[in-house]
Amino acid sequence: NLVSDRNMGFTKTILRQGNGVLPRRGQQVTVHCTGFGKNRDLNVPFWSTKDPGQQPFSFQVGMGQVIKGWDESVIGMSIGEVARIHCSPDYGYGSGGFPAWGIMPNSELIFEIEVLKYS
Repeated sequence: NLVSDRNMGFTKTILRQGNGVLPRRGQQVTVHCTGFGKNRDLNVPFWSTKDPGQQPFSFQVGMGQVIKGWDESVIGMSIGEVARIHCSPDYGYGSGGFPAWGIMPNSELIFEIEVLKYS
């Protein structure tokens, strides 16, 4: 079993700056996202809104509708920003994982997120 000694939380690497305007808690945020970490391989995607038949994903930011890594990172991202978010297991799917997507229990995950709009 792999055990991570990484601190709880997430790290954010900005790939492209946005317009500088941040969302407010509870605002509807629409993003493109690709998640990496299938079967514990951080180079293998398990889901993407850019896959055929998929659409951008929307959620109310800061309201607990998504994993903690998304809630706490996206609230600090502006429109047009693209960032890689590296989540510790507790900021991802935790001890349960998400078996349907190949996410093993206690997996670190990486998400490449592009903020498209707020409403």
